Amino acid sequence: MPDSTYKIIELVGTSTESWEKAATNAITSAAKHLKDLRIAEVVQLDMHLEDGKVQAYRAKVKVSFKYHGD
Repeated sequence: MPDSTYKIIELVGTSTESWEKAATNAITSAAKHLKDLRIAEVVQLDMHLEDGKVQAYRAKVKVSFKYHGD
């Protein structure tokens, strides 16, 4: 890890089942488009409600990946 640079982005994953699946969905999606994912940190959990009922769980996740400059 010496002399490396990492970029951090925030993603929001959703799931109708759980916060864990919401976070996993965010990482799964990121892994399809980014290389060298390193760390994921769940920074916020919330729910989408409709008529007082949970419609979806949401997880805001900070994801870091190795930055490869030009």
